[in-house]
Amino acid sequence: MRVRSVTYTRQRKKKFFRISKGYYSNKNNRWRMAIQQIEKSLRYAYADRKDRKRNFRKLWITRLNAAVRQMGLNYSRFISGLRKANIVIDRKMLAELAVNDMTAFQQLVEIAKSTLSS
Repeated sequence: MRVRSVTYTRQRKKKFFRISKGYYSNKNNRWRMAIQQIEKSLRYAYADRKDRKRNFRKLWITRLNAAVRQMGLNYSRFISGLRKANIVIDRKMLAELAVNDMTAFQQLVEIAKSTLSS
């Protein structure tokens, strides 16, 4: 007796078609094209999650450089001064301070300057 896998196959296909909903043309309603597009989309999603981290770090560094240059220093000397002063704050928090709390950021810049000069 042959066992049919109709329900399982239908459920599996429905799951993939639900994921492919909204894709253009035949990529959302033809089985083979939907599978190919879903695989490609998932590969891009994985890579872009990694890229997002890279882009944000670049943004924070750009913001920090702009803020520090207004105070007569550059980014690399600022980070170097903070390291010598044993201040461990990540770039995300430093950029947040530069944008929202300028007085606290100025104090950090002064600390970095004083450590570099001594």
